[in-house]
Amino acid sequence: MATASRYQLNKNKYLLEPEVDRLRKILTDFQDKDPRNCLMFWVALKTGARAQEILNIQRSDLNPYDESIFIRGLKGSNDREIPIHSEIFGRLHRFAEKQGGTSVFPITYPRMYQIWEMYRPVPKKFHSLRHTFAIELYKKSRDIRLVQVALGHRNIANTMVYADYVYSQQELRKLIL
Repeated sequence: MATASRYQLNKNKYLLEPEVDRLRKILTDFQDKDPRNCLMFWVALKTGARAQEILNIQRSDLNPYDESIFIRGLKGSNDREIPIHSEIFGRLHRFAEKQGGTSVFPITYPRMYQIWEMYRPVPKKFHSLRHTFAIELYKKSRDIRLVQVALGHRNIANTMVYADYVYSQQELRKLIL
């Protein structure tokens, strides 16, 4: 009898704390030399947006009043507005204004992946940034509905993988260690 397989998170699908720390250091070290690419990865880490959602960000999606980014949902997900840290938003807004044009990151999806392979702290997919964002947000808030809204999921079942994963890891740790 076939059962629907649920998506399983594991440590290969998100960045562990030391890996996030390493990525932050890399991005900080290179932000002056390579502002576009470092900002692109900061935005991914701080919004949980998918690769193509980041590439679709327009200058008009940056809201200086709220220091937030409007993300147009893909794959049937909802649009959402995500607040971003003031310092990163300021750099992003100045970069977008200086650059001109409508697109904030006018590169292709394959090019983004090539760049990610140069910057990534460990050989994990770009999508690991989305999972990292979701896990960090859930650990901070313990609010699965907030994670659902932040990721743009229409169905909470898609979001539950984060709560299930964090809960099972923490409970097992308590009982076994």
